Order: sequence, then structure tokens, then C-alpha cells
Amino acid sequence: MDHFDYVDGAMQVEQVPMAAIADAVGTPVYVYSTATLTRHVGVFRDALGSLHNPLIAFAVKANPNAAVLATLAKLGLGADVVSGGELLRAIAAGIPADRIVFSGVGKTAEEMRLALDHGIFQFNLESEPEAEMLSQVALSMGKRAPVAYRINPDVDAGTHAKISTGKSENKFGIPYARALESYAAARDLPGLDVQGVAVHIGSQLTDLAPLEAAFTKVGALIAALRDAGHDIRTADLGGGLGVPYDPALPEPPSPAAYGDMVCRVTQDWPVRLMFEPGRVIVGNAGALLSRVVRVKQGAKAPFVIVDAAMNDLLRPSLYDAWHDIRAVTPAGQRAAANVVGPVCETGDTFAMGRDMDVVAAGDLVAFMTAGAYGATMAGTYNSRPLTPEVLVSGEKWAVVRARPPIEALIAGDSIPDWLAD
Repeated sequence: MDHFDYVDGAMQVEQVPMAAIADAVGTPVYVYSTATLTRHVGVFRDALGSLHNPLIAFAVKANPNAAVLATLAKLGLGADVVSGGELLRAIAAGIPADRIVFSGVGKTAEEMRLALDHGIFQFNLESEPEAEMLSQVALSMGKRAPVAYRINPDVDAGTHAKISTGKSENKFGIPYARALESYAAARDLPGLDVQGVAVHIGSQLTDLAPLEAAFTKVGALIAALRDAGHDIRTADLGGGLGVPYDPALPEPPSPAAYGDMVCRVTQDWPVRLMFEPGRVIVGNAGALLSRVVRVKQGAKAPFVIVDAAMNDLLRPSLYDAWHDIRAVTPAGQRAAANVVGPVCETGDTFAMGRDMDVVAAGDLVAFMTAGAYGATMAGTYNSRPLTPEVLVSGEKWAVVRARPPIEALIAGDSIPDWLAD
């Protein structure tokens, strides 16, 4: 569910007409709904209601906008971060360090020091060399780092290959078969407090079976580790729950169904559970608003050329991802069309042969379910400025990231002295 609805024939977000935002800010622009964010947090939390004190750490990589993070902080969420930059963003937005988990395969010594300085809740380690480095860094600061090993359970998540993270050939975690050996070595590192186990097998999962298979392996590992004398107190079950993009496809499992499965599988685990939802919190809470530049007739279907491009919303080009494309003021006719952007790449294509509202030059369209992995993956290809972002709350709205002028992009470069003449 989201709060993008049609009122008197025109789309609005909560109580704000989308056309009013486009007229004031220009297009393309990302638009986020506070009511949808709030609802999704409540639904996810309710799904885990029978668990004792779970840590729900929002995956900052999904949407790191400061206003979005501040909204989630006020709702009591923690943060899952994968860089020093995301850590600082989360803290600046009001998320307490003791609710922050640091994941990722490439943590540097500088990032480790930063996280230790702030006193984060847990590092999710991805390799034995990382464990050795973190121990050395922690000792140099007179600290012990709270850690879990991320386990690679060799489970196929059944998602797109580029967002699958739990198979043996993926770069993430340590092999399940090597876990006991790795934990034994980590226990001997004086700068580490080995407190947990972590797993995350992929993103946009539409089936609970792979998750249950991975969690079952984690449960067996926790029992084996505790039998071996390890004081395992946390289990981070990651994120990955999918959201509906294509209304023609079956909906992914609900948070309630996910919660039921988690409670059943983990009912005897003597640990605090942790979760890293991202897309399921922010995906449907955002839309990319764009204006049609022109429509040109193709060999078969017309090309609807919009002012948004692959640099604004990369997912269709990178993952062949599907986004529902809706006219902000539909005229009542539908036809097949190709929706493309202005960037000089054939890959700058949002949809081919899509059955959609008939639109004309100047009309507004909305790319739905764009709140996750949208603005955060945007770039400046073709010297296009970064996309602005707007947050709506009821009848109020604000620009929460402005569109930088192209002069700022040019000013970021410098010409060396030998070219100045």
C-alpha cells in the first residue's frame, strides 16, 4: 500500500498534488510519502511483535536521504550501514550508534576507527583478514569490537543475479563449512568480542523458502557455536523481503507471513534477533516524477521521451527492473509505448511495448515504487545534475535535497596550470 492516489482525476501524494510539486521544483524529482514510510515501519514491526526486543536496522543504502532517515529515526529504527559515509549520515539524522550495524566486505581501518569511536552495536565481519584488522584497530584504541561473522549459507535466493548474495560464488561472508574454524580463530583475537551470527542472502526476494533454508542453517550453527563455548547473543537475519513492482505478477510474501516464518524457525534461539529491512520500508513510499519531452513514432510503438533518464533511475538499465509508469492526469486511453530517457545510450530505456496511459508532450508521468535504490544510485552522466528529492507529510511538503546547478558540477573540476594558457 502507498499514499499516491488519484483525486478528481489527478495523482496526489497524501494531500499534495503531484503537479504542484513539478511546477515548483521542476522535473525529474523524487517524491516521498511520510505516511507510507510510517505505515511500512508499523507493518514490519507488527510482523515481529511476538519477538523480544528485536533490533530493526534500516538498510541505509536503500535510501540515505537525511529527511527519510530522520523520519525512520523518530519511528525507532536503527541503521544497517556499509560505509563510513552511511554511518555519519545515520548519526547525523538522529539514529543512535547503539542501534547501528556495520556490514560490507571492504571496511577500511579508518572506517573501523570511526565506528569504534561512535560505539556502534555490531560489526558484521565478512572475512578472517577483516577480523584480524579490526582486532588490531580496536586494540590500538583500547577497545574491544562487538562482532558477528556473516555466514554464506550457499542458498540461492531466487532473485536477480546482481542482487543475490548468499551463494557460494558470491563475494559475501565466510563459507558455512568454515564457520566453526573461523569463529575459533576470532575468539583468540584480543580486540574482538564475538557476540553474534549474521546472514543476508539477497534482495527483492519473492519466496520465503530460501530465507527459511538459510535461517535453519543459522540456527544449527548457533547451537554448534554455543556447544563449542562461544557466547553467541545476537543473530542478524538481514533483509531482502521483496515489494510489488509489476501489478501483473503475484505479490511477494507479506511482512506478516515473513514474521510468522521467522518466529517459527527461531523460537528456541537464545539470542536477540536483528533485521535489516530496506526496500520493504521505502520502496513503495517513493515515486520519480517526470515530464514528457515529446512523443516520436517508432517502427512499431511510439517512443515516449521523458526528462528522467538512466542517471536518475538506474534500476531498469542495470537490472532490467520493472516500474509501473502512470500518467499523473490520465486521459482515459491506453496503448503500447516505449518509454525512454534523453541520455545517449540505448540502455536509457524504462519500458518497451508497455501498455500504459496515452500521454503527450508536457504531460507528467510517475515511475512508481522508486523510493528504494533510486536517488541513492543516481549520477551525473551526460552532465545532468543530480535529481532533487521532496518529502511530503499530509498537506506539507519540502525539498529535502535541492537540484544542484550545472555550474556546481563544472566548478567541481579543475584545469591544471599547464592548460591555463
